[in-house]
Amino acid sequence: MKSYIFSAKSILKISLFLLFSLIFFQSDIQAQTIPSKYYDCLKWRMIGPHRGGRTVGAVGIPTQPNVFYMGVNNGGVWKTTDYGRTWTPIFDDQPTGSIGDVVVSPSDPNILYVGSGEGLLRPDLSVGDGVYKSTDAGKTWKNIGLKDGFQIGGMAIDQKDPNRLFVAVLGHPYGANKERGVFRTLDGGNTWEKVLYFDENTGAIQVTIDPNNSNIVYADMWAGRLGPWENSAWNGSKSGLFKSIDGGKTWKQLTKGLPTTSEGLQRIGFCVAPSNSNRLFATVESRNKAGIYRSDDSGESWVLMDSDSRLWSRGKDLTEIKVDPKNENIVYCANVVVWKSVDGGKTWSGFRGAPGGDDYHRIWINPIDPKIMILASDQGAIITVNGGETFSSWYNQPTAQFYHVSADNDFPYNVYSGQQESGSVCISSRGNEGHINFRNWRPVGAEEYGYVLAGPKNPNIVYGEKYLNTTN
Repeated sequence: MKSYIFSAKSILKISLFLLFSLIFFQSDIQAQTIPSKYYDCLKWRMIGPHRGGRTVGAVGIPTQPNVFYMGVNNGGVWKTTDYGRTWTPIFDDQPTGSIGDVVVSPSDPNILYVGSGEGLLRPDLSVGDGVYKSTDAGKTWKNIGLKDGFQIGGMAIDQKDPNRLFVAVLGHPYGANKERGVFRTLDGGNTWEKVLYFDENTGAIQVTIDPNNSNIVYADMWAGRLGPWENSAWNGSKSGLFKSIDGGKTWKQLTKGLPTTSEGLQRIGFCVAPSNSNRLFATVESRNKAGIYRSDDSGESWVLMDSDSRLWSRGKDLTEIKVDPKNENIVYCANVVVWKSVDGGKTWSGFRGAPGGDDYHRIWINPIDPKIMILASDQGAIITVNGGETFSSWYNQPTAQFYHVSADNDFPYNVYSGQQESGSVCISSRGNEGHINFRNWRPVGAEEYGYVLAGPKNPNIVYGEKYLNTTN
């Protein structure tokens, strides 16, 4: 075996050679860089599709029945002034597009609050950077704090005082952090007080003020966390429903009749009947005793009304339940389908989405005219003005979540992707009518989470990926 001995002079020569070679190589790479003048004139343009995506925030204005706002998980805040016929983005200049909730002050509709971070424990999520406020009906915005809250899924504003706001902060979806729990501001967001907090592992997902007594506040604490691989890999021991009768200063857990954490209690969605504050309803997710519960004594005790899994089985995503503002026996429950009960939760029938569930997240009912409602789902937001007989379209909202994007070599070229909860889509980059419309996009044979690729030589050949859930 040969051995080599290098002198210091030889090593110096080799080092200089390598150094000059590296400089030459880097300069050669830089020489191949395309000058910015060839592409700095390019501008972004929206190509669609006009098909709504996952939306968890929705609210209207009681005294302006034509005006609604929706908060999209990855699409910012949108506003309509014509009952949902057209939607306009009003949040595009903000640094986050992840929205968990939107509330409007009933006493001053120019004041809005937006909670960023979608507030869901699922494998495809995005986080936000706190609470935003507008004092001019959404024209301008200001971040007012709670930037380390990551996910804000619920807020409650005082009916008479627009400066009094409660915020449910879920916290970091993958790890511990201290900015969790229920926060309160009494000065419109200038200062914040953490009024309900247990530890760095337990967050809040919903907070509600009694519409007839602003000193009574309810909140759901949820000790849930994701693993990098799938939904809700960890659940703690401090989840539960809590009540304050002194404006949030002190809290009491409501337990009588409800499942415990030892029985697998996780998330609870709840509501107070505006016409009778003694009556509450709750959607309870639990390993044992899950279902729809009712209380007729302001939450002190609860009775299981229905354990049908169709009403509660998507509890980590879908726990919305709302009572008709003028009739305590009419209840709406949002899940894969929106269900309706007219007998106080004893029996249920499909209200919207059956057959063909759409995964509903939010229900808002106009307290002046309960026939006017907005529903937010994985396909966007829809509005009814006649109690559900007809709804506005969700094919007017370009708010889809796309997982992977590819383009083919056709002319004009097409763009492919999987759309969250809506299968797949192929969009033409140019329409024959001068704009890209409903006829210029279609589904292609792939599943929402997977990749979609067209053949490089034949764009008519499309390869799609299917996600298989093997955990069930």
